[in-house]
Amino acid sequence: MSVPRLMLSSLAGAGRFCVLGSGAARWKSVRAWNRRGLSDLHPQLSPSQGFRDSPSWMPKNRSEPRSYITNPKLATTLVQILQKENRNRHQLFLECNPGPGILTQALLESQAKVIALECNRTFLPHLQSLQTKVTRKLEVVHCDFFKLDPRNSGIVKPPIMLSETLFQNLGIEALPWSEDNPLRVVGIFPAKNEKKILWKLLYDLYSSTSIYSYGRVQLNMFIAEKEYEKLVADPQNNLYQPLSVLWQVACEIKLLHVEPWSSFSVYNQVGGPKKSKNKESLEQINKQNMCFIQLTPLQNLFTENLTSVNYDIFFHMLKQCFMKRHATLMDHLQSLSPVNAVAILKEIEKDGDMKITDLYPEDFKLLFETIESFRESCRWLFDDSLEDIIL
Repeated sequence: MSVPRLMLSSLAGAGRFCVLGSGAARWKSVRAWNRRGLSDLHPQLSPSQGFRDSPSWMPKNRSEPRSYITNPKLATTLVQILQKENRNRHQLFLECNPGPGILTQALLESQAKVIALECNRTFLPHLQSLQTKVTRKLEVVHCDFFKLDPRNSGIVKPPIMLSETLFQNLGIEALPWSEDNPLRVVGIFPAKNEKKILWKLLYDLYSSTSIYSYGRVQLNMFIAEKEYEKLVADPQNNLYQPLSVLWQVACEIKLLHVEPWSSFSVYNQVGGPKKSKNKESLEQINKQNMCFIQLTPLQNLFTENLTSVNYDIFFHMLKQCFMKRHATLMDHLQSLSPVNAVAILKEIEKDGDMKITDLYPEDFKLLFETIESFRESCRWLFDDSLEDIIL
């Protein structure tokens, strides 16, 4: 069952937070992605509406381009990589926006089971015809994986869905966090929204909600090379940021394959090829690479002092640290917590004069857990002026 995000002022008793900045009297609720139950909606897996229908819930930007795998050789390569990473030939894959189904067919031929989540209705008839040829090995759902569990949802309709409804209809059961991956997601991050999607997935992951309420769901995704470099950046890299720390703390990150952007076909929302008006920009894009990466949540992500309840504080701590990248660790400790800074430094075995961004992801996690382990009535100082800033 999905767990609603708690306001941080309600965590671990009164007096835990002291407020700086604007002088607000309470902790504002950190942005939460709405995860509701089943009371409002039981959508059908294969809607029968025609392609000419224009329901109000369709995206306003119908021509939003998406990349698809249309090269059979690339599909075969990806299947071989995925098989090498997991020898279970009957592994369940959740494929995001398969489009013409080239990778879908390659996965099926490898004896895998596939749930194809396609947001573009143009491709549904072909995928559904493929479904009839492979009984019980393929399920086709009109759904946009990247819009699961919308933050501000009233009544939702496909392609927007609730993960709880989707998984219940498909008979997928939740597994304990300590067990292996319940399913593997494969697809391509939409180019325009990569950063937003990565942040939403982080909130879902650390709160154990949405797809992560079913266990340690593994992502196998194509992502732009520049975004991948941010995920794996370390303190020696100028790209190092909260996004880097949070993903590296939460997941084992593997680079599985690199492919030129030109290997993919781009189609708009009505199924036609995307045409670029600017030849120079097209040539620039074609020189970019796409990285096929694997994000596997770690079994030991959650501890006694970092949980799916207090993770929001960890997020805010990182945001506050990276807002002043060149400040020392001691300066930040004095602005982060009223707990004795010398005692904290002794526990984490770090020099107070070091720059805060010289800390590695595991050091940030240790710092957070150390402050949380102290039993003072007030352990965190909160600057609410940073609340709405996303780095």
